[in-house]
Amino acid sequence: MLSTPAERLRKDLALLPAPPSWARTWASTLADADRTALAAIGEALHDYHSAALAPVWPRLQALVDADRAQRARALIDHGTEGLLRSLGPTLRWRPPVLEADYPVDRDLYLNGRGLLLVPSVFCWRTPVTLVDPELRPVLVYPVSHEAGWWLRPADRAHAEGDRLSQLLGHSRATALRVIQDGCTTGELARRIGVTAPTASQHTAILRETGLIISVRCRNTVLHTLTPLGIDLLSINLAPQPKARSTISRGAAQS
Repeated sequence: MLSTPAERLRKDLALLPAPPSWARTWASTLADADRTALAAIGEALHDYHSAALAPVWPRLQALVDADRAQRARALIDHGTEGLLRSLGPTLRWRPPVLEADYPVDRDLYLNGRGLLLVPSVFCWRTPVTLVDPELRPVLVYPVSHEAGWWLRPADRAHAEGDRLSQLLGHSRATALRVIQDGCTTGELARRIGVTAPTASQHTAILRETGLIISVRCRNTVLHTLTPLGIDLLSINLAPQPKARSTISRGAAQS
């Protein structure tokens, strides 16, 4: 944001239908890319990140990692159309149109351009896209939120009274639950809050017991569940309360 050109700032501010009070107050200085005003906003953003986002950042990253792994599996198994079909329920692939639940009626035409899909923890209920049609087409869609998503997998399993932990041990049960979405060793380490060597030890034991399979791709290793691992996880799955959501009417097309 601090490096955004003044011309882009002016254009973005002009697109806001109802700017927040701070933007209206600082509109002229922001539009001129005033360094003092930008520095003040930058400092406020840093402070907000430290207070609100940094404490739960590993969980935010874990949710995005899980979604990316899910989309990658859909792409590998069923191609581009399988990937687009996997984006439901708020997105529906009806060739050659991708329909989205959206607050307003709007059509977005790619005109030969690619569409960048961005999973987001901060996108709620309905996908969003960029207002400026001249920019690269981007579709931000909500990732799945489970109950207690802000907790680490280990903490959530403990709160559920996890029976799987009694069988495999707390750490490996947590690792098995995380691997159900497919992940690399580095992603597993980040998502369960351990070092990479520790995550590698967990995957080695789970692989030797036939619960996961690991496939090397260049300098990374992707871990997925075997049928035995899926069955074991399903049998010992703790019940999750169902979340409620309201879907806005209307559709956006791309």
